[in-house]
Amino acid sequence: MQKLTADHIFPITSAPIKNGVVILDDHGKILALDRRENHDPTSLELHRGVIVPGFINAHCHLELSHMKGVARTGTGLLPFLHTVVNFRDVSQEQIDEAIEKGDREMYDAGIVAVGDISNKADTAAVKNKSKIRYYTFVEMFDFLKDDWAQKTFDGYYEVFKQQANGNGNRKSCVPHAPYTVSSKLFQLINEANQSSATVSIHNQETIHEDEFFLKKTGDFIEFYKEFKIPVDEFQPSGKPSIYYALERMDPQHRTLFVHNTMTLPGEIRAAQEWSTANCYWATCPNANLYIENRLPNYRHFLDMGAKVCIGTDSLTSNWQLSVLEEMKTIARFQSYVDFETLLRWATLNGAEALGFDDDLGSIEVGKTPGLNLLDLEEDLKLKPSTTVKRLI
Repeated sequence: MQKLTADHIFPITSAPIKNGVVILDDHGKILALDRRENHDPTSLELHRGVIVPGFINAHCHLELSHMKGVARTGTGLLPFLHTVVNFRDVSQEQIDEAIEKGDREMYDAGIVAVGDISNKADTAAVKNKSKIRYYTFVEMFDFLKDDWAQKTFDGYYEVFKQQANGNGNRKSCVPHAPYTVSSKLFQLINEANQSSATVSIHNQETIHEDEFFLKKTGDFIEFYKEFKIPVDEFQPSGKPSIYYALERMDPQHRTLFVHNTMTLPGEIRAAQEWSTANCYWATCPNANLYIENRLPNYRHFLDMGAKVCIGTDSLTSNWQLSVLEEMKTIARFQSYVDFETLLRWATLNGAEALGFDDDLGSIEVGKTPGLNLLDLEEDLKLKPSTTVKRLI
């Protein structure tokens, strides 16, 4: 039995405990929460700072870890996508080594679970042996071509079958984004997933996405032309892109909308009315700055009571894989989001979105959430120098 104490314990589901004690067994399971004065000081492991649950990285692309530093910053989404698609001359050995390094980096950064996008099976071996729990999203796209849907689905389903499952890991089939998935492919994805699945979709990451669906204008026209993909049959809906997804996805699935850089209050409301209990919003602030040099307006999500999660995106679009660094970025640029709110985004909301909240996301009796120590002072303000140390 271990007894860990710090200046504050943040259980997430209950009020912070000043000079609190977390009592746990040899497997990291929480046995009790208490206060320091009820224990012999010699029985306590004393830490300065705050103890919080292990972090949940709700959105990552671990298989792209070998592309760190390849894409230039600030180019916008479409040039960034060109870089990702065209950067292929890399050995499998380099890819595998980068994946292992990325997994270790996340573990050392206090991350206990990851929602990870996969287009290939490159990450499966690492996930099977990792100390991190993974929810693998096998991402599919057919570029809005119904007649490509079945062949596309069949190819990606082979990738799905190779992905890590068991040992706490889960997986599902997911659409890439509204602008790359046909109605037929949405249908096939819906039918493939169990009712308990989480489905992820990239959403409103750039202004050009909404322009394409509103009026069939903007830079996506040239994007498709450069890849020789005809969009003659595509008819704009006159509504932002998220509505196209809402009309084709299954509201019974937990749905994780990712990035949401351009998402407005009316669209948040529409999604939450579409699926009141199962709607989650993953933000990846450093990736947004890396690619588009802008952030979502988090006030919109706070005002709507939205369940926000935090992701890192990939090392293609970020400088590191650290949920704490994402929290710091939000605190720096939109400082009205307080520490306790950020902490819930970084822990329990992500665990709920991935269906891991029975065990992760909060410091509660019976859970094994992992424990992190943040070297915060009494003001509980995140600073550029704030660090995380994994305790459990």
